[in-house]
Amino acid sequence: MSDIKQPSTGNSRSILKSLAGLLCGAVFGVGLSISDMINPLKVLGFLDVLGNWDPSLAFVMGGALIVATLGYRMTLKRQAPSLMPFYDSTAITAIDRPLLGGAVLFGIGWGLVGLCPGPALANITLAIMQETWKPLVFVAAMISGMVIHGVLMNSTRKK
Repeated sequence: MSDIKQPSTGNSRSILKSLAGLLCGAVFGVGLSISDMINPLKVLGFLDVLGNWDPSLAFVMGGALIVATLGYRMTLKRQAPSLMPFYDSTAITAIDRPLLGGAVLFGIGWGLVGLCPGPALANITLAIMQETWKPLVFVAAMISGMVIHGVLMNSTRKK
């Protein structure tokens, strides 16, 4: 029995972080599915405030805001997170051109096709089962945009 090595705390912490991430992603995906936010027509109906407006997603967003606010308040009372040595909050608070550009691109993409990154990823399985290509094209374009952004940011940092 003494020959069996116990896992190091660093390795078990890494596994716990991965499991926590998996659980959070699963809960997020289930929430997107239950709220029907993976349905582009539902999202476009919410964005069509001058036409046949569907306000139901406002309740979903309101519920998410309440949960996020409660979670944030709880973190303020803790000294450190459970699975990390410290809170990794950003010191960048400026509203700059990259932030505004990203917000504009996000809004245009959401308004044109009714998908944003989370629902698009959750929609891939449905797209394959329903033999539709739109979410797959969206995700491919999203990944291409991330790669292009990374290349551009690296090239400007080297100058």
